Order: sequence, then structure tokens, then C-alpha cells
Amino acid sequence: MSESKKPWPTEIRLKKGRKVLAVTFDDGQSHEYSAEYLRVCSPSAEVQGHSPSQRKTVPGKRDVAIMQIEPVGNYAVKLHFDDLHNSGIYSWDYFLKLADEREALWGGYLKELEEKGLSRDR
Repeated sequence: MSESKKPWPTEIRLKKGRKVLAVTFDDGQSHEYSAEYLRVCSPSAEVQGHSPSQRKTVPGKRDVAIMQIEPVGNYAVKLHFDDLHNSGIYSWDYFLKLADEREALWGGYLKELEEKGLSRDR
């Protein structure tokens, strides 16, 4: 039983003043991610914790930008943000998850901010 071929990125490009990351895959998919979305959904332990109960809600990232994209092997990139966060490893599968689940993830983030009295601006 063979695993179907997973989409592979053909281009990763920073746009709009380093505030949008565009990723194009070899199956024709193309997604744009705001730097804020990528930052607050960072796959790092600093944000995700080591269990769901340890996950952090990161406020005040509306104006965050991506300073650098660093390749990690042939499976991911490390994003360096201008708030000095750089510990998340964004795999190709994670980019697809962020695209597929954008509505739920972003909506959940906004709800958490509201529940905790936090803001996208501070």
C-alpha cells in the first residue's frame, strides 16, 4: 500500500512589506498567510506548549513581520519574526494544515483573545 504523493512547495515568497508569506505547491495550491497568523499559530513549544493545557494565547502581533526564512532540511522552514520569535519549525504539512483549518484556527484565536481580555494590538 503506497502513500499518495503529498504536495511539495515550489515557491515560498515574502510579500506586502514582509507581512504576508505566499506558498505555492506542486499540485497547484497556493496559499497566503499573514505574518500575524503564522506567529500566533507558531508550532513552537513556546506557543503550543508540551500539551494542550500549556498552549499560549499570543496577543499584540497584528503588526509583526517576517525578517527571514531559513530552510530546515528539505521538509520545513524556520521563520524569524521581528519580535525575535524564531523557534517554530513550519513543515510543508503544517502550512497545509494552516490553510485547511484557517477558519477554525483563526476564529479560535480571536475567541481566546476576547475571553482573556487580550488584543491583537497589545
